[in-house]
Formats: sequence, structure tokens, C-alpha cells
Amino acid sequence: MKEESSSTPFYHGTKADLSPGDHITPGYRSNYGQRREAKYVYFTATLDAAICGAELAQGTGPESIYLVEATGPYEDDPNLTDKKFPGNPTQSYRTAHPLKVVGKVELWQGHSPEQLQTMKEHLQRLKEQGIEAIEE
Repeated sequence: MKEESSSTPFYHGTKADLSPGDHITPGYRSNYGQRREAKYVYFTATLDAAICGAELAQGTGPESIYLVEATGPYEDDPNLTDKKFPGNPTQSYRTAHPLKVVGKVELWQGHSPEQLQTMKEHLQRLKEQGIEAIEE
């Protein structure tokens, strides 16, 4: 478990409309799989992973990437690190505590339409196989 104090900037990609001072909390429906209530909030130290999160998020709002601070302990995201990317090169994390929104990334470039389609097709194949992208 890592502690909440860190000088590393963290990002959260979503289609939710948030403002500095807002908190992103567990308990909302997951963006992936069967969209069960999420026990954790997911975040990353890489802008590319946050872009993926924003592009693949459910909802109708604009794709947004927020700068966030952890308010409690967090851990490596086992959905990625143990299964797809040993060693956590994506610097992806999860926490059962709220994330505090401290800013918004205004300028970022999304993936190409082809890359985005490939990501969506991969998630669809997992869904058809009954594999949850996020298992907890």
C-alpha cells in the first residue's frame, strides 16, 4: 500500500464534469464490464493512460482529464499490473478513498480513430468472453 503523499502528478480520465475541490469517490457504476458498483477509484501517473480512461468512459459528457490527489492509501491496479503489464509500467493505481480534483488538463491529444476503435473492439471481445476488465 502506498501513502497518499506524493510529488508525482496523478490523472483521472472521465466524461464527468468536475471542478477543483470536487471529490471522485467509489460507489459509482464502473465504466467497464458489467458496470457494477465500483469499490475503488482508478487513477494513473501517465497522461496516456488517463486519455484512454477519458476516451473509453461511459457517459455523454465531454472527455476530460483531471489532475487529482489521493486522500488515502492506494495500491497498484491489479487489473493491469498482475495480468497485463507486470511491474506497473502504466503507473495505474486504485484506492478505496476519494480522489481530490486539483485541476484540469486543458490541452491533450486523443488517440487516432483507428487506435480508439482497436481499444473498443478489444474490450468488446473481452465482454463476449465473459472477462471483466475490472474484476473488483
